[in-house]
Amino acid sequence: MADQKNDHKTPTIAQVDMRPAPASEETDSASENDREDGQSAEADGRISAEQARERARELEQKTADKVDLPTPKTLGQTLPAPTDEGGLGAYLQKIRQFPILSAEEEYMLAKRWREHADVEAAHRLITSHLRLVARIAMGYRGYGLPMSEIISEGNVGLMQAVKRFEPDKGFRLATYAMWWIKAAIQEYILRSWSLVKIGTTAAQKKLFFNLRKLKSQINALESGDMKPEQVKEIAERLGVPEEDVIAMNRRLAGDASLNAPLRADEESGEWQDWLVDEEQNQEEELAEREEFEMRMHLLRQAMENLNDREKRIFEARRLREPPLTLEELSQEFGVSRERIRQIEMRAFEKVQKAMREAVARMEKD
Repeated sequence: MADQKNDHKTPTIAQVDMRPAPASEETDSASENDREDGQSAEADGRISAEQARERARELEQKTADKVDLPTPKTLGQTLPAPTDEGGLGAYLQKIRQFPILSAEEEYMLAKRWREHADVEAAHRLITSHLRLVARIAMGYRGYGLPMSEIISEGNVGLMQAVKRFEPDKGFRLATYAMWWIKAAIQEYILRSWSLVKIGTTAAQKKLFFNLRKLKSQINALESGDMKPEQVKEIAERLGVPEEDVIAMNRRLAGDASLNAPLRADEESGEWQDWLVDEEQNQEEELAEREEFEMRMHLLRQAMENLNDREKRIFEARRLREPPLTLEELSQEFGVSRERIRQIEMRAFEKVQKAMREAVARMEKD
């Protein structure tokens, strides 16, 4: 997994596509499962459209003279980047220096960014919420990935949230951004945690990020397979098949090399030595292919005893997929369906008799 990781640094605001979305653009979703959570959270704190417009007018009038905002700049601003060398504590100390914005300041900065593409305003919105990213990232410490990379991915999610934030809807940026931050971190964990791709559906992602918590709640063992009743309980809680719970629990044990030794001593062999090849071996495949070719040869010889009409009906009814119906063949030959059935049975008996005789001759030879 170490080969997968790159030197992860938080990009500058100029490097991320931070062009604000048009005012008429619908707010995008961070991910399929996060969208559902975000909608429920917004529903709890939503205000009416009229209240939002009234609040926007009040804030605009109130902050026009009182809020001291910097002159717009066009150069990209850099963000403090968490590094393993510098230590997480140094990064947390650095981001505490950025002031938390009041509702009025946040609103005016968001308006400047959305309406005038003011990069300095976007920079202040982002830096004031870096502590939110760090707090959310701390909840994902149990996946064996560097915290510096997790925080950096969360910062990218924060940038995307600022890009799409609409202040006139009446919400604070933190309420909106937390779903983008979580989505960015979760996508990074799913992409980097294992060499084999996992969590391709919303249900699987939900299972991946909730399985450990549910196991601790029901006192399931950390290692090894769970008991059937434990698997059933978790599957019912998350609404997923029991097979998915078993497979994900085994996947959470981490990747293991097939070249790893079974035991500490060198003569114990490797795990790959115990893998069972469930495919047919070459001898069985060759024997089946030769038998099939022999049967086809005998069938072709046996069909030489049929006249043209018998051969046509036999092939249409016994060898074609899907077979023709008796009605279709009766219209083709101008006879009744019962007559077609009789010809089919007579042709089948001729072929069967000829093949038995051919097999008997082969056994004698």
